[in-house]
Amino acid sequence: MAHHDSQPQATTNGASLDATTLAEKDAQKKREATINEDSPMRLRMEKFIKEQQQVIVKELEKVDGKRFRKDEWTRDNGGGGISCVLQDGNVFEKAGVNISVVYGSLPKPAIQKMHANHKMLDPSVESLDFFAAGLSMVLHPKNPMAPTVHLNYRYFETANPDGSSQAWWFGGGSDLTPSYLFDEDAIHFHKTLKSACDSHDKTYYPRFKKWCDEYFYNKHRGECRGIGGIFFDDLDDSERDQENTFAFIQDCLKSFIPSYLPILEKRKDMPFTAEEKDWQQIRRGKYVEFNLVHDRGTAFGLNTPGSRVESILVSLPLTASWKYMHEPEPKSREQRLVDVLKDPKDWV
Repeated sequence: MAHHDSQPQATTNGASLDATTLAEKDAQKKREATINEDSPMRLRMEKFIKEQQQVIVKELEKVDGKRFRKDEWTRDNGGGGISCVLQDGNVFEKAGVNISVVYGSLPKPAIQKMHANHKMLDPSVESLDFFAAGLSMVLHPKNPMAPTVHLNYRYFETANPDGSSQAWWFGGGSDLTPSYLFDEDAIHFHKTLKSACDSHDKTYYPRFKKWCDEYFYNKHRGECRGIGGIFFDDLDDSERDQENTFAFIQDCLKSFIPSYLPILEKRKDMPFTAEEKDWQQIRRGKYVEFNLVHDRGTAFGLNTPGSRVESILVSLPLTASWKYMHEPEPKSREQRLVDVLKDPKDWV
């Protein structure tokens, strides 16, 4: 989840508006009433991702046997986050399940840039209050037979001076990065995501699967980061209404546990050799390359003044390696993985 830290200051035509910030308005709403289907979407999304974070952490602790460290943090201008991290576990070398809730102000240049994809944004205003919330997760298992997995679901909204929603969109996805390819695992993972997509729109899965393959791509290597999943950005009311889009996001996030845990249970205790562990380290190096060189969220977070660097970089593995001019043996399992990463497959 990218982080913003600017203080909200809603102004239009240079005139200062209501001094109560969006964060203060929302804090007031939370004090006054329980969050329900009549509440603003930003509060409903925040509540939903906090609930899902607890569910996921609990399930992962059951698998690993060790507890996550939980850090709660707040921002001066409202919002904050909860970072849940497990390092050196029994199953996970590193696992991060993070939530971030951000209030801020978009300056005119940012609004004009966003206007290209969001026509409902008025490019003439000086600034706009915004809200962003998301759940972001990366799990790096110890066993090289068990795949790394990444997930992120987020909501972004700009607000009118009275706190009402001005423009909104959802984004996110989930993808699998194995070091050793088991076709049945890839099929299971994609099938579960396709099922979540199909229950809302039959065009979603093929569209978002392609988007995922194209986005998580190490172009300097000419290969995908992993075997994909789904990825989408900027789902707004040009697609469908807010309620239906939120229902889709909820189903996608809830599909994570059934998509990944059966694979993890099957692979986490498999025997492996020192050479196979070495290969996992080399593949993790490629993962790091993508996150630091190409990932928009990482770049955005690190370029934001005062951002929480530890939370942004929690996606990086505890260990990785870069061997000079390393190539897998022809016709080996390692080579087969690279072949698939260079030419993504349709798994379902």
